[in-house]
Amino acid sequence: MSTLAYDGTAMLGRQLRRTRNSPGLLILTQSMPVSMLLFFGYVFGSALAVPGSEYRSFLVPGLLVATAAGGVMTGMFQSAQDAHRGVTDRFRTLPVSRAAVPAGQAVADVLVTAAGAVPFLLVGLAVGWRVEGGALAAAGGFGLLLLFRFACVWAGIYLGLLTRNEEAAGQLGGATFLLPLLSSAYIPTTGLPDGVRTAAEWNPVSAVATALRDLFGNAPAPEGAAWPMAHPVAGSLAWCAVLLAVFVPLAVRQYARGER
Repeated sequence: MSTLAYDGTAMLGRQLRRTRNSPGLLILTQSMPVSMLLFFGYVFGSALAVPGSEYRSFLVPGLLVATAAGGVMTGMFQSAQDAHRGVTDRFRTLPVSRAAVPAGQAVADVLVTAAGAVPFLLVGLAVGWRVEGGALAAAGGFGLLLLFRFACVWAGIYLGLLTRNEEAAGQLGGATFLLPLLSSAYIPTTGLPDGVRTAAEWNPVSAVATALRDLFGNAPAPEGAAWPMAHPVAGSLAWCAVLLAVFVPLAVRQYARGER
């Protein structure tokens, strides 16, 4: 086994134990999407017209992607917490691969996200959401969702290592809540003003949400939208590739920079 794989597996185990020892945070992050599904689905659903699908079926993929985008906040807070408390400095004194620590955190986050999606999907099924497409397409949708979460966590890890402060990371991470609001996660972009619509359609959350709706068979890609939403699967993969290409080397470099 390579050094990166061996060290990364050890760090993965550490992150999973960390999650197990913080059940309150896990429960909060997993219950929030369920609460939003029930609130938006039943309070706002009757006031919104979504062509071709019921609003709750439209909303479930959007909330899945909004939760995945929350990986920026989670990754930021955990890496800033480790840096602020000196844990990262202690890891740097160990003879481990410099990519292993952030990689272990990112993989652990994806595993926890995959497990946490199960109760949310069960609630989605209870309120009327269904996978209308094929099983293979649905599996591809879930894979794309986890890939997007993985990319978002790397962005958060870099920002957390950059701030090195728990409070600052918490405040800055809270601002990422705005990202799904300016997207098609909760509402279609067709009724938005031109400038806002353009920004929303180039938002990576919109591309991934549209891709999931298409793969799940809940709603087709809208016509006349910007390229990432008109070709949602390709657009989502492109966004994930860009995020990983930018933030993986930045996070590893920022982690190693503390040795100097």
